[in-house]
Amino acid sequence: MHKMRINRANTQVRPYPQSIIIAVCAVLLSGCISQTNSGWGQADKILSGIEAPQFAARDFNVTDYGAVGDGKTDCTGGINKAITAANKAGGGRVVVPAGTFLTGAIYLKSNVNLYISQDAVVKFSTDSNQYLPAVFTRWEGVECMNYSALIYAYKEKNIAVTGKGTLDGQGSNDNWWKWRRDFQRQDRQELFTQGRDGVAVEQRLYGGKYLRPSMVEPVKCRNILIEGIKIINGPFWHIHPVLSQNIIVRNVRVEGMGPNNDGCDPESCKDVLIEGCYFDTGDDCIAIKSGRNNDARRVNVPSENIIIRNCIMKAGHAGVAVGSEMTGGARNIFVEKCTMDDPNLDRGFRLKTNAVRGGFIENVYIRNITIGQVKQAVLAIDFNYPDIEKGEYKPAVRNINLENVTSRKSKNALFLQGFEDAPIMDVTLKNCTFDNAANPDVISNVKNLVLDNVKINGKLATANNTDAD
Repeated sequence: MHKMRINRANTQVRPYPQSIIIAVCAVLLSGCISQTNSGWGQADKILSGIEAPQFAARDFNVTDYGAVGDGKTDCTGGINKAITAANKAGGGRVVVPAGTFLTGAIYLKSNVNLYISQDAVVKFSTDSNQYLPAVFTRWEGVECMNYSALIYAYKEKNIAVTGKGTLDGQGSNDNWWKWRRDFQRQDRQELFTQGRDGVAVEQRLYGGKYLRPSMVEPVKCRNILIEGIKIINGPFWHIHPVLSQNIIVRNVRVEGMGPNNDGCDPESCKDVLIEGCYFDTGDDCIAIKSGRNNDARRVNVPSENIIIRNCIMKAGHAGVAVGSEMTGGARNIFVEKCTMDDPNLDRGFRLKTNAVRGGFIENVYIRNITIGQVKQAVLAIDFNYPDIEKGEYKPAVRNINLENVTSRKSKNALFLQGFEDAPIMDVTLKNCTFDNAANPDVISNVKNLVLDNVKINGKLATANNTDAD
């Protein structure tokens, strides 16, 4: 690292005018205040601006609109008629009572709370035709016209899915999940090529092809609440807000072991609270995203102001991930008081990107986390996330902070790999303990790594506060 040398031999010391001293002090004080606001103090400010939507005290029972809870009757029309009626009346609660209700796509509308009663199961058809016509969505970070999500909303406000019941996507290796294994590769690559080449979104037509729909997907919506329900076996990602704002996901249980069965993936979203949730998934439990490659550079909307707290993460590729579709950037992410523990949980925290994605990740604050075991690293920041293309968009990752994080078993405590010409910047760990780490840390191209009272396998770790290679 280049260090500037100052020749002091012929330097004369002159007093600065008082006005300059006052101005300098003001700047320094401002910097200190800014630094404070950029940390956990900012989380409180973000929380104060996130509010749950309110709904009129009117109930619309889906059985009054033709839905039958026998597990056999197609209730698509009845459920959507009840939602439309509630919307036209100025809003209210659409109630799914006890029973099993078979349905296709459900379209949420403004001022409607879809309430899934205890002992109610909304069971979604595995017939892909039930999710047509195609709607505007993002699929793995690229905009297109594809199957509707199982529950979909577009440009709506004040919407909710709540209750004590279950949403069952019926995903299995006999239907949706086998698309990934047997069919989707060609369509996936075609979409990515169209995104790279700037093909108009309305010409990216994938309804009737093999790109699986998400399960609950509000797109370009405001004021969203998802609370209390159980969500199982989605075709693809389970909860996927896109380009939306003011979102609460609270006390939700997500279980699904299919391919790409992420738990909750806010993408290019702002002001998000995820709390009290349980995730046991086939992919990332929570993954913060902001679009993929050239298509995301066109849209250019980051994910920001995201708070995750009091959650339990079981199996998955990561407890909390950022990326890999993160070209639009991600910032101001706060994670606290979570528990992660499962032999099939790969990593605790994973920031994944490469030189095709580019983008930035900054201002990540993590504290008071208890990890039983993970397969790989507790903290992984990897600029070499696999991609078949080579790129020139160097990612920027900076200001990553962990405090009071403990782990009882892992392969590595830290796996940090930046680029030589774009190092990971400013990673600070304080009061952390990592026991039974099988292998040494992997650290390359990290600038300003600070380890303050960090113990690995019972020994105090040091980083010398300099470039790490």
